[in-house]
Amino acid sequence: MMVIMQKKTNQSLTPGRKELTHGRIVDVASRAIRRSGYSGTGVADIMKEAGLTHGGFYAHFESRDALLAEAAGKAGSDSVALAARIAASAPPGLAVQAMMQAYLAPEHIAGIETGCPVSALASEMPRQAPEVRHVATMHIKEMIDLFARQMPDWGQPDAHERAMALLSALIGTTMLARAVDDPKLSAALCAATMKQFATTAD
Repeated sequence: MMVIMQKKTNQSLTPGRKELTHGRIVDVASRAIRRSGYSGTGVADIMKEAGLTHGGFYAHFESRDALLAEAAGKAGSDSVALAARIAASAPPGLAVQAMMQAYLAPEHIAGIETGCPVSALASEMPRQAPEVRHVATMHIKEMIDLFARQMPDWGQPDAHERAMALLSALIGTTMLARAVDDPKLSAALCAATMKQFATTAD
């Protein structure tokens, strides 16, 4: 009896075909919105990239906005998880610097498709549906809290304010570094922000 119940429990935890397909669509969409923007991401293109027909979309999502919200949530969760891993693996007292260096690294500046969704999509967010903006807002709050928890005076109001200022600087710098067509200027923008905020965690 116990063996039979165990098998049923394990089977219920195994993702079904529909769940796996749904996850594949969201994964493709989470990269597509960062690569092409919300307005440049079409349902047909996402379904094609996922290896599916356009007609199967509504078996998984009520609307395009529902997909965009879920894709933004996936991108945000992945970004926060990566930042948390970087903070956890940093030497004591150097978590903030490690997260800053990773955020402003050439790989992140070049990797818009897999990087932080806020720096990739911030300029489009005010014009999105409420559910998409809500997901973005939650991600921003999570990032602020993550940075604040690494501050030496965590728990104090000043730590939260400095985390907000730091995240704003990182996002803005990344957007500018990606916008310019001069690699030296792009690198200089990142270096300047690192220098100005180097004392944030002191």
